[in-house]
Amino acid sequence: MRKFFGPMGSVSRLIIESDVLRGNILGDSMARAVDVYIPADHDGRGLPLLVDLVGITSSGLSQTNWAAFRENMPERLDRLIGEQRMPPVVVAFPDCFTRIGGNQYINSAATGAWEDFLIKEMLPAIEQRFGCGGAGRRGVYGKSSGGYGAITHALRHSDIWSAAACHSGDMGFELCYLPDMPATLRSLSGAGNSIEQWWRKVEEATKRPDGTFATMNILAMAASYDPDPAEFLGMRLPVTFDTCEVIEERWANWMRHDPVVAVETLGDNLRNLKALYIDCGERDQFNLLYGARRLARRLRELGVAHRYEEFPDNHSGVEYRMDESLPFLVHALVA
Repeated sequence: MRKFFGPMGSVSRLIIESDVLRGNILGDSMARAVDVYIPADHDGRGLPLLVDLVGITSSGLSQTNWAAFRENMPERLDRLIGEQRMPPVVVAFPDCFTRIGGNQYINSAATGAWEDFLIKEMLPAIEQRFGCGGAGRRGVYGKSSGGYGAITHALRHSDIWSAAACHSGDMGFELCYLPDMPATLRSLSGAGNSIEQWWRKVEEATKRPDGTFATMNILAMAASYDPDPAEFLGMRLPVTFDTCEVIEERWANWMRHDPVVAVETLGDNLRNLKALYIDCGERDQFNLLYGARRLARRLRELGVAHRYEEFPDNHSGVEYRMDESLPFLVHALVA
């Protein structure tokens, strides 16, 4: 719902026929839509480029939809640019939804090669079509799983991305994922401890039963961090079904993807960034605040420049925080 009534940008939709997503075991389409915001009075040429990564169970296409009582992202961008809080910028909103609700924007034998899709296919297609971005002028941001994707891409690909913002991103895995394992096992026990039976029942339901998100989320994370293509949709848990004991080998596969762990070997890459923004709500119900604090502390110890903030809210409905991060990123990209 528009709050700024100045110049309005436009949104174009591209369809990218992906080679790297072809034949994925989830059976998802290789044709991926990307909405692209172009600010008012521009055609995109010469502008920096941001990529918006959304949380699990969402799509970049939801960011450009009309929304009641709040701005969608193009409306927010119109306001931030129109009020001269940040320079004009092109923003891409890729549809990365999958059969299991989305992905963590990394390559997985189960969910697909989403890391490669974003970097090797989507970025070149957008930059060629609109003449934007390029070396030193690309940024990535997101919230929740999107925040995880942003900080992970920054850690792994600072040669591609020059700025990143992580809002309430998944990190501190033993705090944000392990607490949900007992409830996940209780949920699966109603389906004979069969992930396949449980998942198909949810897919076939006329209405998704209440309380299924936590189990879906854990299974989606399993497919992202520790995929086994021999299992149904590549899903296997890192705990035993009978006693909920951690299976060390599997859990180690999860933990190597934790930004708090990855910063130990990849932290120096963050020095290449022009801007790094991290925030989290003080009442985040998924315990992500503690992982964010750990990451920020380690960045301070390493002397990596960044901006870290906590705010008095939880995990939900905190898109307003992008009023802080987006100007920070764009000013750095055009400096």
